[in-house]
Amino acid sequence: MKIRQFYSIDKLVRAGRALADTGIDTVTFDLFDTLLVRRIHDPDMVKPAVARYISNRAARLGLRKSWPYILKLRNTFEKEQRAATGQRFVDQEARYPDYMGRVIETVFGPQNDDTLLQEVTAYELSLENAVLVPRAELVAWLRELKAQGKRVLIVSDIYLPASHLERLVEHAGFLEQVDAVISSADSFLAKASGLAYPLLQERFGLDYSRWLHIGDNPISDGLRPTEQGIQALVLRDGKEKFRKSLLKRYCNYSLGQHFYRGRALQQIMLPLEAENLPRHPLYVKGFNVFAPLFSAFIQGVAEHCLRTGIKRLYFFSREGWLFEQLWREIAPRLYAGAELPQVSYLYVSRMALAPASCALAGLDREHADIVFLPAGNRDFRDVCRVFGLQAEPFLPYLAQHELTVETVLSPVHEGFIPENRIRLNEMLEEEEGFQEEVRRQTLAANQALQLYLEEQGFFAQPDVALVDIGWLGTIQRFLHRAVAHRPDAPRCHGLLFGASRGIAYPETPRNQVKGVLYDRDRFDLAASAMLANLDLFEEICRAPHPTLNAYRLADNAAGYELVFRRDDDAAAQAEQAHSEHFRPLQEGILAGAKQYGTANALLGFTFAELKSWLNYLLLTRLAFPKASEIEEIRHQQHLDDFHGQHQSKVRRDPNKLWQRSSFALRWRPFLRTELFFRQLRERLKH
Repeated sequence: MKIRQFYSIDKLVRAGRALADTGIDTVTFDLFDTLLVRRIHDPDMVKPAVARYISNRAARLGLRKSWPYILKLRNTFEKEQRAATGQRFVDQEARYPDYMGRVIETVFGPQNDDTLLQEVTAYELSLENAVLVPRAELVAWLRELKAQGKRVLIVSDIYLPASHLERLVEHAGFLEQVDAVISSADSFLAKASGLAYPLLQERFGLDYSRWLHIGDNPISDGLRPTEQGIQALVLRDGKEKFRKSLLKRYCNYSLGQHFYRGRALQQIMLPLEAENLPRHPLYVKGFNVFAPLFSAFIQGVAEHCLRTGIKRLYFFSREGWLFEQLWREIAPRLYAGAELPQVSYLYVSRMALAPASCALAGLDREHADIVFLPAGNRDFRDVCRVFGLQAEPFLPYLAQHELTVETVLSPVHEGFIPENRIRLNEMLEEEEGFQEEVRRQTLAANQALQLYLEEQGFFAQPDVALVDIGWLGTIQRFLHRAVAHRPDAPRCHGLLFGASRGIAYPETPRNQVKGVLYDRDRFDLAASAMLANLDLFEEICRAPHPTLNAYRLADNAAGYELVFRRDDDAAAQAEQAHSEHFRPLQEGILAGAKQYGTANALLGFTFAELKSWLNYLLLTRLAFPKASEIEEIRHQQHLDDFHGQHQSKVRRDPNKLWQRSSFALRWRPFLRTELFFRQLRERLKH
């Protein structure tokens, strides 16, 4: 009987349907690479991830067992069992619970029950489920066969027993359409030798002449069943082989070139089969570009916390809302079995923290200067707005220094005189009465903040990690200043997506910030490409809730309340419309983060090993994007709670690519190169 081979699924299904109508009453399917395809090219890529999980579990018990050691144990015990099986059977098969049980006893000592084995098994099967994707056309045909009354069986040569395979099939969604799942691990009789087919014939009372088998291996799924008189159809999917060979090539290249580690990771992340649906262009951008960038940032945060032993982590501001969701998708996958820090989202903002930061230390020159960084702030009224002050009590002090509330104090506004800024600084340094009034007006905000932080467990740990998008560390600056007087104030480790450090941060051993993807204090020209459009990252990560305006003492059980910005004014409505515009982008980011966690759990790359690929993403998408990319993603409404309403004399920055017109983006040659080299020159100068 000739083996029929097919190089496309649709042709195989057509032939199978025709055969099924000729008296066939039983159809058996191979499972892996037939009904289910793997995202990875090598099934053994799951094993190092499981070894890391066991190593992490051991570390929590004080046992220092490296994952390469555990992986070696697994391979050794599996090899020994296969050799022993080969003494009694033709097929040198192995059974997962047998050799994995030996691994666990070797690492952890004798076990009273199989609880730990079940937990390790559950983790390995969860990884398998994450990398297995049903072939939509074959599964649809399988459902048809069952509906026609055919007996449908799944048979596989693998070390996992049938009970484990059933969990994989159930996750894939078609276990109810299958009469039985058979694994060579239970009988040590495999398709490869042909002995599995007589076993099935005897167990289920099958008729070879009315039996059709579908698989992908020309020997075990083609020649062996044909020898028994079973009709067999073999799938030789060229596209699937090409996809796997491409991933294999990337993995091989990555051994010597770090860039290809990122490409291998991204290749595993890509959707397969029925996952490939038409998507919004912003969803695709979020999945392919921003998901890897933000996911790698979260990985860098986790690495820092695990390396330094930080047990408490807070996600900051409105961008932290998305980062917290990414953490919950990524960290448990990347560091399964490890003791991760406790995480929570902290409602903070510059506007809410600025008043609280002055309650004990007052308002100094350094913090007044921060007010005038945004071009929309012009005079003392903006100082009062930012720090939550009533201007009237300060009028006498202003008058003594020849100032008014309308005196221009920002150099980017018409009417600015440098002497007025000097007078402001003198007032801040010399007038104790001024500082007393500042402290009096801001005390309640500070007290409310402390109540909120106590409720959030902020003072319960000696060290806390504070995660924010960036860029100056202003929120952390204000927060630490507000609580630095407390003896139980923790050491603050700020971890920013990017640290532009436009103004110097007052770092001390108890208050530090670090840019993870980019830090101006580290020489990294490629990563500085993110400076081309910092606002874009804020807009992408924006939380759906309004920004926090203030902490206020209240007559309730907590003793405080959080005051949020109104969401019914024109600016808020424009912001909501903008958030709706970016919703597909965020959906793509979250979907991509899940795949990132799984892919890198298998590959085991560190943040540093992926950095060159991340720099490539930043350069190509921020410094050298297509005009169409800028047009579809360019921000429409950027709300800056610090920014005042005054119009400055500063106009659009000609060095900003993302502020250029569509005409210039499309028709001006070398525009991107010109602006990028200008930016590099600025980085080298500073």
